[in-house]
Amino acid sequence: MDQILLYIALATALLPLAGSLIAGLLGKKLGHTLTHRIVVSLVGIAFLLSCYLFKVMVSDGHAAIDGVFYTWATAGVAHFDVAFLLDRLSASMILSVLFVSLMVHIYTIGYMADDPGYLRFFSYVSLFTFSMLILVLADNFLLLFFGWEGVGLVSYLLIGFWFERESAAFSSLKAFLVNRIGDIGFILATAAVFLYFNTLNYHTVFQQVHMITSHTVHILPGVDVSAITLICVLLFIGAMGKSAQVPLHVWLPDSMEGPTPISALIHAATMVTAGIYMVARMSPLFEFSTTALSMMLVLGATTAFFMGLVAITQNDIKRVIAYSTLSQLGYMAVALGASAYDAAIFHLMTHAFFKALLFLAAGSVIIALHHEQDMRKMGGLVSYLPVTYLTFMVGSLALCAIPPFSGFYSKDTIIDAVRLSTTPGAGYAYYCVLLGAFVTPLYMFRALFMTFHTNERTDFSLRDHIQESPWVVLVPLVLLAIPSLFAGQWLISPFIYANQKLLGDAIFVLPNHNVLNQLAAHYEGAKLMALDAGRTLVFWLSISGIFTAWLFTAKYPNWSVLFKERFHWLYRMLVNKYGFDEFNQTVFVHGTQDAGHLCYEVGDVKLIDGVCVNGSGRFIRWFAQAARLLQSGYIYHYAFAMVLGVALMLVWYVGGF
Repeated sequence: MDQILLYIALATALLPLAGSLIAGLLGKKLGHTLTHRIVVSLVGIAFLLSCYLFKVMVSDGHAAIDGVFYTWATAGVAHFDVAFLLDRLSASMILSVLFVSLMVHIYTIGYMADDPGYLRFFSYVSLFTFSMLILVLADNFLLLFFGWEGVGLVSYLLIGFWFERESAAFSSLKAFLVNRIGDIGFILATAAVFLYFNTLNYHTVFQQVHMITSHTVHILPGVDVSAITLICVLLFIGAMGKSAQVPLHVWLPDSMEGPTPISALIHAATMVTAGIYMVARMSPLFEFSTTALSMMLVLGATTAFFMGLVAITQNDIKRVIAYSTLSQLGYMAVALGASAYDAAIFHLMTHAFFKALLFLAAGSVIIALHHEQDMRKMGGLVSYLPVTYLTFMVGSLALCAIPPFSGFYSKDTIIDAVRLSTTPGAGYAYYCVLLGAFVTPLYMFRALFMTFHTNERTDFSLRDHIQESPWVVLVPLVLLAIPSLFAGQWLISPFIYANQKLLGDAIFVLPNHNVLNQLAAHYEGAKLMALDAGRTLVFWLSISGIFTAWLFTAKYPNWSVLFKERFHWLYRMLVNKYGFDEFNQTVFVHGTQDAGHLCYEVGDVKLIDGVCVNGSGRFIRWFAQAARLLQSGYIYHYAFAMVLGVALMLVWYVGGF
């Protein structure tokens, strides 16, 4: 049975790869219609297989399975294998990934119908899904890194899909380079793991972690760091790149240059969640490093609150949702720092549903307006796009944590867990995520009011042509709206309150860090949590955010103009995104270019060419000219030189030198 389950998991991962190869290599021969039917069918079958694996591993309580398919290399006692780990965590993740991926594949049929790169896009999206599945199912650091780099590579291809645009090419390169910074941390962490454990297999590393808790690493004169802390901090640097935590967040908003379906896939269930999943998987390591946990708390909280503020000033509908993704990833990182790993994965899954819904609904608006994305040129679309509006509303309410929508259960769980945490930095993190409860509905309902309500600001020539999107676009929206509404209620008890939690032994938490057990003692279940919502500060902050958005956007829009004028410095700071892009452009981009020019002008032109190459020629010419003066051709000159030489030798000899 175990072997069969492993092969089902392998088939689940390989089916999207097969779809990618078919679309990429045979798509032109098969045609658009047959190609997308094959690719969507393969992803659909993979999703059904993931449902079966979820049932067996989670519902039936099957024990974790670890199996090797192929051995890459052997070095002494160390083996580097292509091997899968199938447990409750990986089964839950692949179910979430494949559901969102299937919806995106179906949606793509309508959204990309007229694009000349239609087949190429299907090939990339399926390859992206395959890479994420490998990342999730890996049972060792090396195979994890393979999937890790796979999603990074394909994201580069997808963000720069419309490579004719200079902005798309720039954004894809930016995403690739920023993620390489994080990957350096991940590679160094992997090297450190192999150095201390002599293996890269998860289980072996986790079983031996107690053996190195007392080891230290000498990194600077007089500075020693715990080995486990060094490994965990380096791992989190890797996670910061993929999951876009400050200051490695700058690539994610620019990824909006790619087509909307891939924005939904990258931001909802795949690449950006890879770092969160990796840290949760490594919980047996992180639990022994308070420093790493505090680092996640502080950086996650900073990302959650301050990136949410930036979203308030954005006018591109996709960028508002992109900054929302940054903020929600911050919430997940905060949960990880508070050792509430189950809550982080819980929010990861609910967020995948409603964030994919929001992106795809935004894409439906963009289709209707002939690829217009500026909300200042929208308004009054509720009468034109009723289904899109309702699904966008469901996604917004879920994101804003309004009960009984799914985001309420997962987001409020994180806030409560951080409040109970005693890890250094938890106090700062709590106030950031608490204030985020007000900021999130403020920017999200601002977008909703600007897009669907208020006065019509669309071009008059477009108004007669605005119509609801085709069924291949609307069906994924409706299907994603269902879990966005109900998933929180379904999953809160298994994730948080059950005696045997949904993720089971896949997550390890030290007793003194177990804030979720304290939380479970307060709430008996999902119903009580929902009933209690009306008496919580978080709920009223969310309602206040919605009301404020209505006041400043729909009721008294001139207030926002006055606010911008009165707090011009704050508005400019938010519009400039705290200057991260300008700093990176000035220091790293132009600084690197200037350093290159300096090296060229000083090192190459002056030192190598001027001194070594040309200088040696000039020296030889000077020496030859000086030597010519000694070759006069007169005998008495040579006789004088000989006498002078003999005299110098005698002086040397007599003087005893």
